[in-house]
Amino acid sequence: MKERIRYHWEVEVYKLGFDAAMRIFELTKAFPGEEKYSLTDQMRRASRSVCANIAEAWRKRRYQAAFVSKLSDSEAEAAETQVWLAFGVKCGYLSREIGSELHKAYDDIIGKLVNMIRHPEDWHIPPLISLSPPPPLSRSPSEGVRGRGGGKCKMQK
Repeated sequence: MKERIRYHWEVEVYKLGFDAAMRIFELTKAFPGEEKYSLTDQMRRASRSVCANIAEAWRKRRYQAAFVSKLSDSEAEAAETQVWLAFGVKCGYLSREIGSELHKAYDDIIGKLVNMIRHPEDWHIPPLISLSPPPPLSRSPSEGVRGRGGGKCKMQK
């Protein structure tokens, strides 16, 4: 029997994304200082955003469209991370082997996200609020609202 997942950090794709983002963080510490506000920052931001969007999706799973939208954002950030990894390899900051290994990790992450997007019903929980109409009023609207004095409420001047 499958164990119930209660938190976003228990979802396998989140764990994979978090591990990959931490690996990128460690590797980018060795990037040259002139890349601090460009490649280093972009790579770290995109890789972390994968996890942040999964967390947001997890909390929006009551609403299928919102859930899928945040997972789609996470997928896009994973693909963006792959682009920054390619730049890291091309600029000589990452070895081809490490770049390839991380690129494959993000391929796996994207595959899992796509599977969740294709099957959101597996993750859906019912809304907290009732979508049924409110109960009818006990009196008709033409009766008005009674104030303290027993008469109809009037605007005070």
